Amino acid sequence: MTRKRYILLYPLSLIFGLITGFRNFLYNTGILKGIEFQIPVICVGNITVGGTGKTPHCEYLISILKEKFKVALLSRGYKRKTSGFVIAAPGSSSEDIGDEPLQIYLKYPGVLVAVDSNRVRGIKNILAKQPDTEIIILDDAFQHRRIVPGLSILLTDHSRLMIKDFLLPYGELRESVRNRYRADIILVTKCPVDMTPIQRRIIVKEMKKAPYQNLFFTTYIYGAPVPVYNNFLTGENLIPDENDFPETDVLLVTGIANPQPLYDYLDKQFRKILSLRFKDHHRFNENDLYKIIDSFRKLPSEKKIILTTEKDAVRLKQLGNIVPDEIMKVTFYIPVYVHFLNDDSEEFNNIVIDYVRKNKRNNRLS
Repeated sequence: MTRKRYILLYPLSLIFGLITGFRNFLYNTGILKGIEFQIPVICVGNITVGGTGKTPHCEYLISILKEKFKVALLSRGYKRKTSGFVIAAPGSSSEDIGDEPLQIYLKYPGVLVAVDSNRVRGIKNILAKQPDTEIIILDDAFQHRRIVPGLSILLTDHSRLMIKDFLLPYGELRESVRNRYRADIILVTKCPVDMTPIQRRIIVKEMKKAPYQNLFFTTYIYGAPVPVYNNFLTGENLIPDENDFPETDVLLVTGIANPQPLYDYLDKQFRKILSLRFKDHHRFNENDLYKIIDSFRKLPSEKKIILTTEKDAVRLKQLGNIVPDEIMKVTFYIPVYVHFLNDDSEEFNNIVIDYVRKNKRNNRLS
């Protein structure tokens, strides 16, 4: 959902545009130099503030690369309480490395996941700690121009396309939309599953991509509910039966930028959805737990569960020591998977895998 715009902020957007534009000019003209590394580097990022689906798409990249290559992922670790370079390890928490890197580490324990706000230092440390690394994925690094990626993937949310937005603070763009031409691949994310060819062609025309750019459309496929508190629970989870969904009430607990797509999906499956929304990357505390328990108990149906996102589950799990068993048993997260529309996954996969195979040095495709 696009936030309300205040016209008085528009002059500030012009100033912000001058600042970010001058910085990009320095890099574009070579006055400021970017650094290239000796191994392939894939950048996944966006121009828009807020969730465009970077984490699920990073996970998708890992899933298609991990069997063929030694993969590492580097993130800045947004909202962590540590500083400097940190590698995810058993026992790491979201306070150590951030919720999204922790989610990726838990899902792919064989992949090195590290965080560092200084991406150059981060890559150097990864290569020092794991010299056999063959590919590094940079999460949320489109604006980090000190590194020249070999393959740059830019995401834009279908419901708030970057080409129809404005610069901060009037709009939600981190830099001018003209800078989309730095990307080798543009992904329009969170598309409707039933998106028509005509709707896709309209966006392709509006996007005005360069000849060297590839444009793909992706959507989310949601999985079956997964228990959040398996490691803490003394009894059995009350895993909901799909046949009972139409008679089941749901408390949907979210702390992400845009939970609306998940809400819309669940609203078609369950009897009633009560949404309890927190701010993006919210760090849940004991008071939040009381609010969740109180809201859950007010649901009228005898059949009721708590659902959350995979990213929120990482943070909610850290309250496991104080969550009552009755709440643990009925708390689940909904996993999300990236799906390419128009059967384009093979073409996308080939572009990525061919880049990693052919580029021993970090040279740009374009």
